[in-house]
Amino acid sequence: MTPRLFEKTVLDYYRKHGRQLPWRPPSLKLRKDGTVQDPYKILVSEVMLQQTQVASVLSKYELFIKRFPNFKSLAKASFRDVFAVWQGLGYNRRPLALQKLSQIIVRDYGGKLPQSVSELAELPGIGQATASAICAFAWRMPTVFIETNIRAVFNHFFGQGRILSDKEILDLVDKSLPRMVAPRDWYYALMDYGVMLKKEKRKQIRRVGLPARTGKAFRGSNREMRGKILKTLLSSSKAERVLLRVGEKGRVRRALGELLREKLIRRHEGRYSLV
Repeated sequence: MTPRLFEKTVLDYYRKHGRQLPWRPPSLKLRKDGTVQDPYKILVSEVMLQQTQVASVLSKYELFIKRFPNFKSLAKASFRDVFAVWQGLGYNRRPLALQKLSQIIVRDYGGKLPQSVSELAELPGIGQATASAICAFAWRMPTVFIETNIRAVFNHFFGQGRILSDKEILDLVDKSLPRMVAPRDWYYALMDYGVMLKKEKRKQIRRVGLPARTGKAFRGSNREMRGKILKTLLSSSKAERVLLRVGEKGRVRRALGELLREKLIRRHEGRYSLV
């Protein structure tokens, strides 16, 4: 497929079927130069979307923004309050990192998000890919990054029967950035096309009767145990006794140790609590 036809195919699909999401324009207001007026909302959405499906994020994003509308409100909140809103999204190091990031932004950057991939990547819970995405979505920078749906698109059009490496895909993404389309819109188009490809693949799997993926890998996992502990500490004033009655006490203690080391919880006078 030629680069021009590839671009046209993806953008035509996006114009007809692109998703309207609360962290995308027109839900987010733009300045005259096309940059986003409130990049905080872009950052929150990108952190929420790390390893999490859009449907799950939709149930929490607007609630989170309403409760913590800016860096200052998030920076001064207790982790208990932050986790209470975040609960259910999983990967619970993310809200703690997001709060620490907000404290750094307020303290070191006057409450304004830095407009540099290198500076953003140094903030808690961000990294190179998320920093590049924020710059593309908030400030229209032609940064290069990939995520799962973008991988699906480039494997579909250019894989020729094999799975491309991330290095190969990053090179293709770099070469494919259109000159006449904002990087933000091109990435949205790629991601939405990737979502469509995955839906079509699931339909094919169902048609041939192959077993579908389930949540069995999560059930009974250490990640599930960590989530149960945090939920218990959020809701129970007798959390320690509740935790040690769960059964599988060895698993509980191991998970507690991890959460203590990651500073998601604290222990004082023999009792556990959220930080």
